[in-house]
Amino acid sequence: KGFTTGANSYGQLGQGHVEDMRVPRLSDSSVLQNRAVRTLSGGGGHSVVITESGELFVCGQNNKGQLGLGHNADTSAFQLCPILNQRVRSVSCGWDFSLLLTDCGQLLACGSNAFGQLGVGEKIKQTADFLTLKEPVLSVAAGLRHSLVVCDSGSVYQWGTGLFSHAKRTLSPRPVPSYLCAKVPCLVPGKAQRTPHSVVAGSTHCVCLTGEGDLFMWGSNKHGQLTTSEPFLPSPTLLKPSLFNGEKVISVWSGWTHVVAQTESGRVFTWGRGDYGQLGRRASINQKTEQHSADSVSEGGHKASEACFPEEVKVLHGATQVSCGSEHNLAIVGGRLLSWGWNEHGMCGDGSQADVYPPQLVPDLRPALIGCGAGHSMAVCAAATGLRQTVDST
Repeated sequence: KGFTTGANSYGQLGQGHVEDMRVPRLSDSSVLQNRAVRTLSGGGGHSVVITESGELFVCGQNNKGQLGLGHNADTSAFQLCPILNQRVRSVSCGWDFSLLLTDCGQLLACGSNAFGQLGVGEKIKQTADFLTLKEPVLSVAAGLRHSLVVCDSGSVYQWGTGLFSHAKRTLSPRPVPSYLCAKVPCLVPGKAQRTPHSVVAGSTHCVCLTGEGDLFMWGSNKHGQLTTSEPFLPSPTLLKPSLFNGEKVISVWSGWTHVVAQTESGRVFTWGRGDYGQLGRRASINQKTEQHSADSVSEGGHKASEACFPEEVKVLHGATQVSCGSEHNLAIVGGRLLSWGWNEHGMCGDGSQADVYPPQLVPDLRPALIGCGAGHSMAVCAAATGLRQTVDST
């Protein structure tokens, strides 16, 4: 059974209406009955579900064609998307576009191309077509207005101009690297003999996890999300393993302005912007880490020290899944659902609109799968009759 909560202005919760929901409620997902779900994902105002058989179901905002349905009408209920009869393996949603990775490693892009984020050149404004990449894709990431992939060979490509203005402002008079202003896939150099394994993207930053358990980051550091005093890092820069007590990183996730990483022992670290509670701890708890950061002013007048270096959130230890929205998060720990961060639209599922600082339990819900959009949350549960009784009585 699928449950959704949070922002719903475009029907992205799949509830059949456009009213925000402050507690998880069963979505109108009759088309998904008897189908096992593989992944849940969301963008600025749209949601995407992939089944184990590779079918694609979509709902929500579609003004730029980001649902891949061949039209621009929003839909408040999940619909099957017949994308060229391809089996979809994974998806990453940007603000108003979607990147779909097929079982054979081909990449399909649909939605807005106003910033070249679809990777098909600048003449096409919207599309639903395959990108021309010379090799199969392993991992894909959509930021606010930029995109990243890791290919089979370990090469990393980037496109979309979403980071260009930040780069130009902070790097001048130095030139902006081509991959930060490309409208077709452009090779990202660096990574010092490591083997890229996966990529994630924030609103204006990029993260690459290697097979060796190292993290490389580049882009804007406005909120300290790159753990440096520099306002902008133009090329992939290695995060010191000492930041994670020397442990290898096995998974990484990113919101718009914060990052979450899990190490090989199951410890979960967060860093970056934290004023909505998206780091899972109050700012006062972070003060002891700020002494490690330079007191220099970065882009936009923000100090690098305002957003701390990676710090463990102990209640998240052993998390089996984590998902980041723009400024909120979900995690499955011990089979239970935890939420924290920005909650203006009720996406933390506690019935309020107050931001959530320490991760809190979402009662009566034992999800098998979770996913976030920018301001909404999704979960698939094997059985949740108790929750249905709870939310129906509210």
